[in-house]
Amino acid sequence: MQNLPTTETMSPVSVADVPDMIRAAHDAKQAIYTIGGGTSLEYGVAPTRTGYALETTGLSRVVDYTPRDMTIVAEAGVRVRDLGQTLATEKQQLPIDAPRATEATIGGLVASNWSGPRRYGYGTLRDYVIGISAVDGRGVPFKGGGRVVKNVAGYDFCKLLTGSLGTLGIITQLTFKLKPQSEQAVTLLVPCEDLDVAEQVLVTLVDVPSPPAAIDLLVGTGWKELAGLSESASANLVAVRLEGSETEVSAMCDQLQAELVSASRADVLILDRIAGDSLLNSQIEFSDRGIAAGGDSTPLTAKITALPSAVTQLVARLLQYDPDCTIQAHAGTGVIIVRFAKFQASDLTTFLIGQLRPAAIRAGGGLSILSSEFEDLTSQIVWGGRVASSGLMEQIKQKFDPRGILNPGRFMFQA
Repeated sequence: MQNLPTTETMSPVSVADVPDMIRAAHDAKQAIYTIGGGTSLEYGVAPTRTGYALETTGLSRVVDYTPRDMTIVAEAGVRVRDLGQTLATEKQQLPIDAPRATEATIGGLVASNWSGPRRYGYGTLRDYVIGISAVDGRGVPFKGGGRVVKNVAGYDFCKLLTGSLGTLGIITQLTFKLKPQSEQAVTLLVPCEDLDVAEQVLVTLVDVPSPPAAIDLLVGTGWKELAGLSESASANLVAVRLEGSETEVSAMCDQLQAELVSASRADVLILDRIAGDSLLNSQIEFSDRGIAAGGDSTPLTAKITALPSAVTQLVARLLQYDPDCTIQAHAGTGVIIVRFAKFQASDLTTFLIGQLRPAAIRAGGGLSILSSEFEDLTSQIVWGGRVASSGLMEQIKQKFDPRGILNPGRFMFQA
């Protein structure tokens, strides 16, 4: 966890406290660094400007929960696990996978726009945030959306603030639409001899009539050991998570098992609910702690986005550079998380900027650094250089935060 250059901590206990705190910082021209559960502080550029920490964990009330409408309104400091437990009493869920859910807050989750393996079947946070309240860099409260799913009033602040890392406003309250909990879940595990076989399996999964909840390509000996496979088994695994009613899951399982065996000529293992949930939990935690119980050390963790058709090609490039790296690819959505076993500071320019990021861009995506042991990383290294929309983004930032006090330096803006 990187240390923020803060001199004082502000801890609001109600939403009404936040505007006054930000207004005081604005008048004093002091930076404000928002802290929820503190699980994403390594994400982004390490800031150097001294300022205040604003902890949101005191904003922890569920404001309104209406199960029959399948919506919930909660303050930004509610822990992700606590929200899930509240929804579970009514057999409902917010199907977003968050690492360290007992610590992470819903405000931090939205600010970082994090989503895990089940984004393939359920979508991302932008699909579930239907109402948002926040305070801008002048201490002015604003809100968008509402408490109903079909709401077109005002600007779409929900999508604008999702993923903004607290640089446009400090989120104070959120409204989510919800999904029913699934009755049944099964995980199919396909060991693949090589990446060519894995590609055949992934192509087969594209045309299935009922999309799985998750399709992950897991590469590395650690995944094999976690799944309880023998040393002789392949280190390339395709994990397919099926969720739904018992009838739906049973039918999908039978159909997919037959199609995958035919496509890959490989065994298809069926994990029960307990084993499948254990594997899913490791997939969720991978970007944060790796797959070892105590956490895997790594010099650098990167996130690559690309067209799904380019996933295996990019995985092959990663393995060519570092055969011992561990990879999780959300193959259906083209998101690849890689934890390198070896990476030197000189590789930031020669490999990451010079080779890997251009390859990701050519594949229709990009690259960002999730965490690193290296200090003084620039915005260009972490996020990439300027793009066509950079000027527009900076204009928006200026409107919401004219003095640049909200999380300066963390995101693409170097205020």
